[in-house]
Amino acid sequence: MPEQTPEDLLIVGAGGFARETAQAVAALNEVRPTWRLLGYLDDDPRLHGDVIDGARVLGNLASVHELTGAKVVVCVGNPKAYDVRARIVERLGLPEHRYATVVHPAAQVSQSSSVGPGSVLLAFATLTAGVKVGAHVAVMPQAVLTHDVVVEDYATIASGVLLGGGVRVEQGAYLGAGALIREHVVIGAHAQVGMGSVVLHDVPEAEVWVGAPAHVLRPVYSVR
Repeated sequence: MPEQTPEDLLIVGAGGFARETAQAVAALNEVRPTWRLLGYLDDDPRLHGDVIDGARVLGNLASVHELTGAKVVVCVGNPKAYDVRARIVERLGLPEHRYATVVHPAAQVSQSSSVGPGSVLLAFATLTAGVKVGAHVAVMPQAVLTHDVVVEDYATIASGVLLGGGVRVEQGAYLGAGALIREHVVIGAHAQVGMGSVVLHDVPEAEVWVGAPAHVLRPVYSVR
């Protein structure tokens, strides 16, 4: 069987999530040469030229339109600005085929599950059966997505989240570390669930829920 030729890859962002994705790429390459990481792209000029965890910050985001042969993955966002990934993808305006999907070799993705373009699954993330993960989704380490879960585009599933069977996480929602979501619950678009929360009922769109059992805290202040 001929050896696979690695594809060029650019990571948009140079923060924690970007560095984690770079390490996932390195782990993949140890198993099978998959990606040739060209480096990071970031609009902060103070970072340009820096080498971060072995990869260089090449320039600003506009460079994706110059390096047309490279695949791209957008690795930005945090609990205070979890809509930024969607805004950057919209700004770049790239066709779907330009986006890479990065799945750490220690992640478990069943044959009946699927992961969309631009999404990243980090180590020990688990998709058990019939799970559908959309585009530009971030699934952090040790998150467990059980049977028939649907995660829509741009959602973020933080470390240690457990989604019961049939849960639906709508577009752009953010689930904080260690959150537990009861089976068949719907997390509304752009909603945020606080870390360690236990969600027993549907969470409406653009609301912040916290606690065990979880309850509404306030509306989301910034929604696309």
